[in-house]
Amino acid sequence: MTAGRIERSRVLHNGSTQWATPEAAGRLRMDDGRVVDAAAVHYLAPCVPTKILCVHTNYRSRFFELTGKTEMPPTPTYFQKPLSALNYHGGEIILPDGYKFLNYEGELAAIIGRPMRNVRPEEVWDNIAGFAPSNDISLHDMRDADMGSMLRVKGCDGFCPIGPAIVSGQDIRDAVLRTYLNGALVQEGAIADMIFGIDYLIADLARHITLEPGDIVLTGTPANSRPMQDGDVVEVDISGIGRLSNTVRRIPAPQAAVGFQPVDSAEVRRVSLGNNDRLPPHLARSPLTF
Repeated sequence: MTAGRIERSRVLHNGSTQWATPEAAGRLRMDDGRVVDAAAVHYLAPCVPTKILCVHTNYRSRFFELTGKTEMPPTPTYFQKPLSALNYHGGEIILPDGYKFLNYEGELAAIIGRPMRNVRPEEVWDNIAGFAPSNDISLHDMRDADMGSMLRVKGCDGFCPIGPAIVSGQDIRDAVLRTYLNGALVQEGAIADMIFGIDYLIADLARHITLEPGDIVLTGTPANSRPMQDGDVVEVDISGIGRLSNTVRRIPAPQAAVGFQPVDSAEVRRVSLGNNDRLPPHLARSPLTF
């Protein structure tokens, strides 16, 4: 472990919500003094946010995969997930019947530790509580809806798994993010490959929005976001931080036949299936057949 590294999980154990610290051999020491098997607890999100803010394309590999451009954008753009999108380590990711473009997007979550407003980038680091793996789940069948706000693409219930812990005291700029689907490596990117660094993103958002303790800022995904199917196990691993695991479960279609319906369009496929010609060989996959 890195000197100064602190790992804390928020768990539910026998009806009690507590914070806990990992010990050796898969054990957790809860703040009430009990030591329990990690398998005996139900993990919760390691923060209680007032908002979940997310950046659009922020890895060079993903930007190039989608656009073919090597000139990076001059400034970032953002969207927001509802708080009901919050999910946790071990939680299910739902896939409604009639939908098929449910993509994983492994991401690093920065969790705010102190209120921030009108801060400079160099002031950001001291005000971050820590970091956690996250997954910016996307339902691209709804991509043509909501005037580009991504509300239903990114904001469905459970579409922001995060955890299993919040980690501080780690220089996240040296970390590597990897996503696995059913044990196979499907995404890989160094945190240093971000177009806009974590300090830049948070300072930019805090120019106009007060960031409160517990708030989540998702920082983007590397290339090779692809669809998942019922029963798939998706894991997001960030070196030195931890591994988040979730399972996809199919559920019945919404019963109300109103509003925008799922679409299989050229634009949906462009974003959901990506471009294998722009990926490194060890990550390239044949496009899924639908």
